[in-house]
Amino acid sequence: MPAPDDRRLWQEARALRRAGLDVSVICPATPEHPAAFEILDGVEIHRHPSRARAHRGSLLEYACALFHQTRLLFKIQRRRGVDVIQACNPSDLIVLAALPLLALGARFIFDQRDLCPELYEAKFGRRGPFYWLLRALERLTYACADHVVTANDAFRDIALSRGAKAPERVVSVYSYPDAAFPRGRAPQPGRKTLVLGYIGVIGDQDGVDNLVRAVSHLVDVRRFRDFHAVIVGDGPALPSVRALAKALDVEDFITFTGFLGGEALAAHLAAFDIGVIPDPPNPSNDKMSMNKVFEYCALGIPVVAFPLTETRRLLGDAGVYARGAAPRHLAEAALVLMRDAGLRERRAECARLRAATAFDWSREARKYVAVYGQCLRLPEPAFDDRRREEALIPDA
Repeated sequence: MPAPDDRRLWQEARALRRAGLDVSVICPATPEHPAAFEILDGVEIHRHPSRARAHRGSLLEYACALFHQTRLLFKIQRRRGVDVIQACNPSDLIVLAALPLLALGARFIFDQRDLCPELYEAKFGRRGPFYWLLRALERLTYACADHVVTANDAFRDIALSRGAKAPERVVSVYSYPDAAFPRGRAPQPGRKTLVLGYIGVIGDQDGVDNLVRAVSHLVDVRRFRDFHAVIVGDGPALPSVRALAKALDVEDFITFTGFLGGEALAAHLAAFDIGVIPDPPNPSNDKMSMNKVFEYCALGIPVVAFPLTETRRLLGDAGVYARGAAPRHLAEAALVLMRDAGLRERRAECARLRAATAFDWSREARKYVAVYGQCLRLPEPAFDDRRREEALIPDA
């Protein structure tokens, strides 16, 4: 996902920039962001060509990305120099692009957002040679990393055990939304139907097909039709889930918006009554801190999800959880919320409370920027001395 659409990446880049560092981002281009180079909020963005949708997630895509990442890294090195390289996975191939500059003295930070071996196992339902290749790449990335930033504490435990990293070199930084993310719902006067909302990437492993099948269960089995599902996002599986909705004859009950940004995104999110996390139970998702958890709580809406360990830990009473792993179980959990306005409000209040008290990006940003201070061996007050008045990291 390109900058600035990758929320975690962009919040990290802005935190570093406002702490006084020069920041360059390398990412793929998209139809929404085709420019090969631009500067936003003081951050340089270098975009490389991306493969057609049919090749997304393929070895060809990763090989092409690796070539362009290496090319652009050397371009930045020649022009302004590189002190620290941060690799945001997936994929774990990025370390290969970084190796030449690491040999020249650059530092390396591994921002581990996914467990790539577990993702492979979840997607293909097996291990095998490619699984062990991914494990080897993960080990190489850990070995090269001066510091590891993980998306949650479960990933941190894996970096300590599987990666054999020292505890002082691994920190968890959760992807809480910053103050720019839309907050709260907007009143929808005169609207009689409830909106089930999804925001996120639409990949094979993201379970959007589960949501489509859940809609079919609600409509055809439970005969419940006073709702509409809105799916906000794009990804390689979008054509297949559109086709599934057509095959199940529920097109009239689902809107696929595609990628949205700015005011259009805010307007659609403000109309959500219930947030859906359809990611299926598997070893990867069970450890994942879904961005959707934090975003739905920021919106102040109740959430329906499968009973994933990390999701339940983060959501607590803000969620209603499916009693099984099938789409019909997700549908039944959603139906409980849709039929009980009082329960929706109680769960929504829990979501608002979690967003206000627990999901604080400014705290995470301070931890994240401190990693760069350690990596660059700067004295502790250095960033405070260089910080600008509009700093993203308040002195609270």
